[in-house]
Amino acid sequence: MPPSRSHIRATIEAYLARHAEEGEALDGLLAVLDGAGEPSSRATLPAHVTCSAVVIDRDRRVLHIRHRATGLLLAPGGHVEAGDRTLLAAALREVCEEAGIRPGDLCLTPQFLDAPIDVDVHDIDASPAKGEPAHQHFDFRFVFYLAAAQPPALALQDEEVADAQWLPFADVRSPTLRAKLLDAAAEGLDGRPEPVNASALIHDKAGRYLLHLRDDRDGIWEPWTFALLGGGREPGDSCLEATLRRELAEEVPGLEPVSLTPYAVEEATGVDGLAVPIVVYAGCWRGDADAVELREGVLLKWFTVDTLDRLRLSPGLADLIRRHAAEHPAVELPQAARPVPGEAPAGTVLHVVGVHLHLERDGKVLLGLRHPDSAYAGGSWHALAGHLEAETATAGLAREAFEEAGLVIDPADLELVHTVHTVERPGARPRIQLFFRAHHWEGTPEEREPDRCLAWQWWDAKDLPEPIVPYTRVAIEGIRAGRSYSELGWER
Repeated sequence: MPPSRSHIRATIEAYLARHAEEGEALDGLLAVLDGAGEPSSRATLPAHVTCSAVVIDRDRRVLHIRHRATGLLLAPGGHVEAGDRTLLAAALREVCEEAGIRPGDLCLTPQFLDAPIDVDVHDIDASPAKGEPAHQHFDFRFVFYLAAAQPPALALQDEEVADAQWLPFADVRSPTLRAKLLDAAAEGLDGRPEPVNASALIHDKAGRYLLHLRDDRDGIWEPWTFALLGGGREPGDSCLEATLRRELAEEVPGLEPVSLTPYAVEEATGVDGLAVPIVVYAGCWRGDADAVELREGVLLKWFTVDTLDRLRLSPGLADLIRRHAAEHPAVELPQAARPVPGEAPAGTVLHVVGVHLHLERDGKVLLGLRHPDSAYAGGSWHALAGHLEAETATAGLAREAFEEAGLVIDPADLELVHTVHTVERPGARPRIQLFFRAHHWEGTPEEREPDRCLAWQWWDAKDLPEPIVPYTRVAIEGIRAGRSYSELGWER
C-alpha cells in the first residue's frame, strides 16, 4: 500500500507548524488530501505528491542528478509507488534507483529526523506522449547524511540520468531548498552523522539484564526480537538522554534506572533500511519486571548472560551484554534482596510503589518543578519522590532526598502520613503512593538532578501551584484534612 492519506496529512501539518508562512502556497496540497483521488498517484490530477532525497556529504554538498529528458539538475526523486510504506521510504527508493545509493549508505540528521526539510510546489508541462496534461507536483524533500566518510560509488540509472554532481549548499538549484539548507547550516547541519537514537542497557548489578520483546507487526523495527528499551529522538528532546527518559516513560512508566551514563555507540539498521547509530546508556534498576506496566511490546524480562544464546536478539546485542558483564562483574545481592520463590495467589494484580517526601515549614510544603523533558510529569510541580531498590520505603526515600535535593534525613525521622491508591487509566498498572513527613532534616534543597528537576520551592499548602501532579495535590489536601488514605482514578 502507498503512504496513507493520514500519514501524508500528519506530515504536512507538522511541516506547516514550522513553516506557517507557506500555508497559502500549500492550500492545493490540502485540497488534494481532501479529494477522492489517491494523493500520491500520478493519475490524480491536477496535482499529486512526489518525494525527493537531499543527500549531504561531509563537505556539505548536495547530490544532484541531471535528467536526460529535461537537462535539469535536481535532487534524486520521483513518484510514489504502491510498495512505499511512507513518504520517506519513497525518497529512499528513488535515490537508490536513480543514483545507486542504498538506504544503508544513509542516516537521518538530528535537525530534521524523518520530517521533510522542504515541500516544493512546481509546475509540470503537459506530456502528450504519456497522455498527461499540465499539472503540479507537491514534492516532499527529505534530508539524509552519508553514513560513511567516503561517498559510495554512484550507479546512475542510465536510461533517465545523464550525470551527477555534488553542489555546495549555496549552489543548490532549488531556491526554496537552498534557503532552508543555508538556514539549517547555521543550526549545525554539517554533513557529519551523529546518533539520533538511544537505548538503555539496564542491569541489576547481580548479573541480570532487562530485555524487551518487540511486537510482531508491520512497521516495527526488528519485530519479535528481544532488544533494549529505547527509541528515536523527537523534535522536543533536548538531548539523547532526554530522548531515552521520554521513551522509558512512554514504554514502561515508572521504571527509572539509576545513574544512566553513556556506555557505547552501536550501529543498527532501521525499519526503512537506514543506518542508525545508537547511543547505549547503562543504568541500574532492581525492580520486578513483571510489575512494570508495559505499554509497547509483548514482554519485559530479566535474563542472565548464560541464557542469551537461547534468545532471538537484536544483532550485536549478545556481544554488547557480554562485554558489559565482563567489565562489570556481578555483585551478589544480600539474601533479603533476592526474589522470593513462588507465585502470587491467582487474580493478584501487582502494584508499583512510590515514596514521597512531605516536607513542611511554616505552613508551606516543598515541591519541585519537573524538567519539561523529565520521564514523568514534565513541566509539573511534584513532591520529591522515587522508586525503591530492594530497600525499605524509609531508606529509599532518605536516599532519594539526598540524591535529588542534597537533604540529609534519618529514615527513623520519617512518618507515614498519607497513602494514595491510584490508577492513571482503566487497565493501567495500579500504584501505591506513600507520603512520609520528615520530623527533622539537614540541608537546603539543591537542584542536584537538573535533567529531572529545575527548581525546589516552598508553597503555601492552601494555595498549591498549577500544574501539579494530581495525586500529589490529593495527598497534600488529605494530610491537611487529617486523612491518612485517598483513592484516585478508580472507576466507581
